[in-house]
Amino acid sequence: MKRTLAPFAVIVALLFALCCSTSARAQQLSSADLAKALELLESTKKDVLDATKDLSEAQWNFKAAPEKWSVAECMEHIAAAEDYIRGMIAGKILQAPAVPGRDVEKIDAAIVTGVEDRSHKAQAPEPLKPTNRFGSPEGSLAHFVKSRAETEDFLKTTPGLRDHAVDSPRGPDAPKWDAYEFILFIGAHSERHTKQILEVKADPNFPKS
Repeated sequence: MKRTLAPFAVIVALLFALCCSTSARAQQLSSADLAKALELLESTKKDVLDATKDLSEAQWNFKAAPEKWSVAECMEHIAAAEDYIRGMIAGKILQAPAVPGRDVEKIDAAIVTGVEDRSHKAQAPEPLKPTNRFGSPEGSLAHFVKSRAETEDFLKTTPGLRDHAVDSPRGPDAPKWDAYEFILFIGAHSERHTKQILEVKADPNFPKS
């Protein structure tokens, strides 16, 4: 009897130890971090909705120049990027190793201010260029609202967002970002392109209706 129970007891003990170890590594966010990210996601969602409210078809599709994006294209890019970045967090960043010694408060602040700054231009990666993937501007907007809700739920329910870090979009020589910081990036990215939408609407040739 002892010979059959002993291995079982060892297995149970190992599983218990593994669960405790995993739980210890996967830390929950602090209440301050959770509140900060939720406020950013909610405020930037509101800015997107305000900037695209009651637009006509002509206003959605106006382009200040052939190479510039319309409001509709900006909106599609915002919606597509939300899914893309959140998928990258779940599929890649949460599997990455820990990177101790980072000044997370400084990195957090730099993400929000730096990404929103449109004085530094950047090219969208090929998978996130507008292709009318949502069928219409209204479809892009509806998808964005749904995806933002999923991002907020992911933020609230996923442990270990501070426990893993990878190279940031700024390259291997810049400080690495953790999964939480990529969620801040989602909010800051939508704000960056909301500013682009406002630039389109401020063009003197933008349709009045």
